[in-house]
Amino acid sequence: MERQNRRDRGFVLVVNSTTLGEVLGPLSDKVSKKLLDFKDRRDELNVNVRCHLDKRNDINRQVKELIHEVQNQKTIRNEANATVKDLKAIRLERTNVLKEKREELRSSYDQRKPEVREKTQGPPSHKIRAEMNKLERRFETGQIKPNKENEFFAKMKKLQKQLKDTMEREEASSSESLKRVQVAEDLQTAAHKSVEQAVASAQEAHDLMIELSDEVDRLRESANNEHLSLTSSKRKADSLHNQYIVSLRCIHSMKDIMKLAESKQKRDEEDGKVGVSDLMSRLMSGDTLSTEELMLLQRG
Repeated sequence: MERQNRRDRGFVLVVNSTTLGEVLGPLSDKVSKKLLDFKDRRDELNVNVRCHLDKRNDINRQVKELIHEVQNQKTIRNEANATVKDLKAIRLERTNVLKEKREELRSSYDQRKPEVREKTQGPPSHKIRAEMNKLERRFETGQIKPNKENEFFAKMKKLQKQLKDTMEREEASSSESLKRVQVAEDLQTAAHKSVEQAVASAQEAHDLMIELSDEVDRLRESANNEHLSLTSSKRKADSLHNQYIVSLRCIHSMKDIMKLAESKQKRDEEDGKVGVSDLMSRLMSGDTLSTEELMLLQRG
């Protein structure tokens, strides 16, 4: 009876194995096509991921270099600003000196005024010369008596010496004051130019620093966009990879099922052949067979 059941189960498995092959075969082919599509799309997205990753890393490298240069320009700017501060102090000092020298020059000119000069250094040269001319005209016109000639010559000699000393003093005072003013002006001008150059250097470094900072912001935005594209592509690639793995497992499972069914069918067919031989032997020996056994014998 158990052999009968085994033969019946074998018959069912033969039918099921054939059915499985008809169902799972085309389905396996369809899934295989999907598998290739998933793989191709996944590989393409992985290439995009690599591309976005390389771009992002390259941009981040540029950002790092630019940030370093921004710091350099900031240092240059700060040093230039400190130099400007020092040079402005020097310029102010030299400007004050120039004011003093100009005041001295004006004072030297003021000394030539009769009311000032006569109180300090005596009459100016033009007054001494006028007095000498007056005495000479009196001598030439005979207004000076013979007994006063020696007194005349002595006074003229004294006036000549006074005129010489006064003229030398006036010339020296004016020339020296003017020279000091010119030197002070040159020093003040040089200090002013140094301030202007330092200010220009500081401004140039500041402008470059701002320009580089703007470029850093732009590159950071680009790097962020590349990162977003990278993560999006990677997410899609991971999803396709998961579908690829699931499809691959489905194909393997279907193949395993078909192989198992085919193997089972072969074993049952062999068992069925053995069962038919037994029935024939029983029939030949005169045993009575049931309807199911006769049908099995007929199929065998």
